[in-house]
Amino acid sequence: MDGQPMTSMAAMRSFRRDPSVTARQLPKGTVRRILGIARPYRRELSFFLALVVGSSIIGVITPLLAGDIVNRIARLEGTTGGIVRIALVIAALAVVDAGISLGTRWFSARIGEGVIYDLRSRVFEHVQQMPVAFFTRTQTGALVSRLNNDVVGAQQAFTSTLSGVVSNVIGLVLTAGVMFTLSWQITLLSLVLVPLFVLPARRIGSRLQEITRESYSLNASMNATMTERFNVAGALLVKLFGRPAVEADSFRGRAARVRDIGVLSAMYGRTFFVALTLVAALATALVYGLGGWLAFTGDLSPGDVVALALLLSRLYGPLTALANVRVDVMSAMVSFDRVFEVLDLPPMIREAPDAVAVPAGDRSIEFDSVSFSYPAGSDVSLPSLEEVSLPEHGGPVDVLHEISFRVAPGQLVALVGHSGAGKSTIAHLVPRLYDVTGGAVRVGGVDVRRATFASLQDAIGVVSQDSHLFHDTMRANLLYARPDATDEQVWDALTGARIADLVRALPEGLDTVVGDRGYRLSGGEKQRLAIARVLLKAPGIVILDEATAHLDSESEAAVQHALDTALAGRTSLVIAHRLSTIRSADQILVVDDGRIVESGTHEELLTRGGRYADLYRTQFAEKEQDRIVVG
Repeated sequence: MDGQPMTSMAAMRSFRRDPSVTARQLPKGTVRRILGIARPYRRELSFFLALVVGSSIIGVITPLLAGDIVNRIARLEGTTGGIVRIALVIAALAVVDAGISLGTRWFSARIGEGVIYDLRSRVFEHVQQMPVAFFTRTQTGALVSRLNNDVVGAQQAFTSTLSGVVSNVIGLVLTAGVMFTLSWQITLLSLVLVPLFVLPARRIGSRLQEITRESYSLNASMNATMTERFNVAGALLVKLFGRPAVEADSFRGRAARVRDIGVLSAMYGRTFFVALTLVAALATALVYGLGGWLAFTGDLSPGDVVALALLLSRLYGPLTALANVRVDVMSAMVSFDRVFEVLDLPPMIREAPDAVAVPAGDRSIEFDSVSFSYPAGSDVSLPSLEEVSLPEHGGPVDVLHEISFRVAPGQLVALVGHSGAGKSTIAHLVPRLYDVTGGAVRVGGVDVRRATFASLQDAIGVVSQDSHLFHDTMRANLLYARPDATDEQVWDALTGARIADLVRALPEGLDTVVGDRGYRLSGGEKQRLAIARVLLKAPGIVILDEATAHLDSESEAAVQHALDTALAGRTSLVIAHRLSTIRSADQILVVDDGRIVESGTHEELLTRGGRYADLYRTQFAEKEQDRIVVG
């Protein structure tokens, strides 16, 4: 039956989709925004729809021509030349229809892939503008799903859904109209058989939706398991705690259920196709039986019987597909809505319209009565992107209170205090990873909220306690900070970071792949490569966020030497866990509960005998105890 397999597959997808999407309330203006997405492709859409209409018309004309040939043969009317000419017309129409099919596929691909490109580009660019708070709450997998599954689902609105609805409606109207003109009795009886298929198919569809939903959930769970266990940290945890057998059993259990669902789904699908084929076969038998009887009584010609049988194959497919078209349309619109949901989330941190560049000659840092509270989740993220939606750091509770200090150009100021005191939060405010809720942070005399992003990024370099490296070569990771750097500049940075000899000794040199998150390197090597990246960037301000906190003594010494080079002549804000590393700081700020409770040099603070002295004595006692134990 011409066209039957394709329409059957489309109908199958419709019944598989969850009709609960039709109950979802879409925001006003969604359709208008979708049309806005389609506007750049309106010319292609016009050609696409015209070709779909043309294909539908050819699909109705061909059976009529075939019936005309049968009539001529049965009545021995006309000439053989006339029959041959009609046959050639049918062949020509088949060639034209094949060309139309290629044309519709080309326009469909061009429109669909164009929409995917536009939406993915917009979402990717928009997500990059989001603040750090967005990424601390959002599940990466959920966000990636918006860029993949939902964008593709939205794209289908312009290809399979749109073309399916248009071709099915036109094909159904033309086919039913022609069939009624040939024999209204046969057409009505054929339509009576439709409920015999559609009603059971809906029952099958309901069950298919349930098992498909379960399959999606299990696949998502398996993907999450693989993502967590297959990265270096997860694999190490499994190996160190010796639970590979438990992990394998758990995975096999879910995989087995997916396997069983696959078998069940295949049988339901086959039942669907068998039912459609059976009903179509019964209807065809009806056409030939009743049509043959009408032909013998003279109420219908033999050619009309053949035309009706051929047209019947183009009747059930569109009827079945259109029975669930609302779910198809709403599924596509919901995908658009989920994409728009991300695009509509405004970045909390934006560049001011009148932003100015940070002065090149002034690299001072100033905190002026700064207060800060972490934003509420509703301000920075979406519940649909979080598996568990909780307020970040307690929500809108102040974590910094009236912080004031100044770091003059070229000075080194250290922040010390217990974990959770607010040191890292202070450091995050300088490169404007967050915005203050009170007071002001100034770099080079410019409030960071009025500074251009580019000048602020150029002015500041950061080395954290767990510096991130991309799964790429050493060269690529270094050039990320300065793409136009020469090899000489790269090696100078590596030399300054005390890691050049190690890189030269590697077989691949700078082209050595560092592995996922840099796990092919030791902690000290990874930190020194991160320091080399900062040296290559050559910023005027360097922020160190406990850059040596988790290193052994030997690695710490190597990294500390590299840091001395990185900090030379630069304005530095250093968060220190080991107080021995910041004895020479120009100023030490003791932070406690979001407040600066002491400030001064190392000697001054020790003389005062306050909080810093207590911290120093505690660390010195711990170090002495460790020395005695080792000895």
